Amino acid sequence: MLAGCATQPLGEPAGAPSVPDSLAHRYTMIDTHIDLPYRLYRNPVDVTVQSDVGEFDYPRAAAGGLDAAFMSIYVPASVDAEGNAKAFADQLIDSVESLVTAAPEKFQIATCAADIEHIRNSGQVALPMGIENGGPIAGDLANLDHFRERGIRYITLAHSKWNHISDSSYDTDEHWQGLSPFGKNLITAMNQRGVMIDVSHITDNAFWQVLELSEAPVIASHSSLRHFVPGFHRNMSDDMVAAMRGNGGVVQINFGSAFVTAEARAYMTEAGRAASAFQEENDLDAADPQMMAFRAQYMSEHPFPFASVDDVIDHIDRAVMLAGIDHVGLGSDFDGVGPTLPENLKDVSDLPNLADRLAERGYSETDIEKILGGNLLRVWREVEDHARANGYPTRCTHAPGP
Repeated sequence: MLAGCATQPLGEPAGAPSVPDSLAHRYTMIDTHIDLPYRLYRNPVDVTVQSDVGEFDYPRAAAGGLDAAFMSIYVPASVDAEGNAKAFADQLIDSVESLVTAAPEKFQIATCAADIEHIRNSGQVALPMGIENGGPIAGDLANLDHFRERGIRYITLAHSKWNHISDSSYDTDEHWQGLSPFGKNLITAMNQRGVMIDVSHITDNAFWQVLELSEAPVIASHSSLRHFVPGFHRNMSDDMVAAMRGNGGVVQINFGSAFVTAEARAYMTEAGRAASAFQEENDLDAADPQMMAFRAQYMSEHPFPFASVDDVIDHIDRAVMLAGIDHVGLGSDFDGVGPTLPENLKDVSDLPNLADRLAERGYSETDIEKILGGNLLRVWREVEDHARANGYPTRCTHAPGP
């Protein structure tokens, strides 16, 4: 059961910060990937008040015009390998529900597309959820049903390693050469149940197999374009982006500098080599405090080449050129890429800088509305419609049922 599901009365919640009228506040804004649950698991902090920790809290979300923040239920590959993926995912979902229980005037869980506007009109920030790494499914469709009931509305099929569903773009071992036999069946099952398929993190082979099998639009919840970072397979090729038009899906652009510019990616590669050499020379565990100190010193001695808001919009421009204006959105990776975020796009309060710059680049307000959240809502509704036709109507938490 979802905790804290009582519908709140319409009207601005007590203590809500006043915000200026801007494009970011005028239209529904949705970010499909914020790693807050895992951040709070590692370092609990009160996100109902503003802090200088992380990139998301209620005051900063309100200031930035963020209406819906998909909470990433991130399950590390190591947790999956230990056999604890399902329990860990449930623990993180519990933590999101606890946020709502503690501050229902500020946060509400969303389980359908219609919930987003309903919660927005009530003055709260909507917290839909997606699982990052399909490990918790554990080869059993009963687990898919379990997480659907708990409010999960997308699943990133793999993360940093291949799993029982799919190969990973970060893993040189392409165990399945795409999707596993179970993974191929899972695509159909997710379509039937109205759980969006997330193609971020998977290999090219897996991506093309997903598009061949899926009867509903898919999302890339937090991916950018390989064109600007050649050789970085975590990003999407031009052909992949263009294919999202035919599928009806949407590419949600990642903000991390190392996803956005080749210079930042090269820096990360070299910094990783230096850290690995230091770790090996000193026989240290990856979590050793000396490793954190080494990384901080490295960044102090070698300034990081931060991307700009314009660099992020370059990815949006090219994705629009390749796939069309109806197939591009925002998936920041806030609280996931940490200190690599672009200048003037450091946390959710900076989102107006992106919306305003889109207007300066010549995008119409109609097109900006689509990029900020309209395209994602359209995909979500189409996925819900497909599930309804298969006998799986979506249960809304707040809005009247379809």
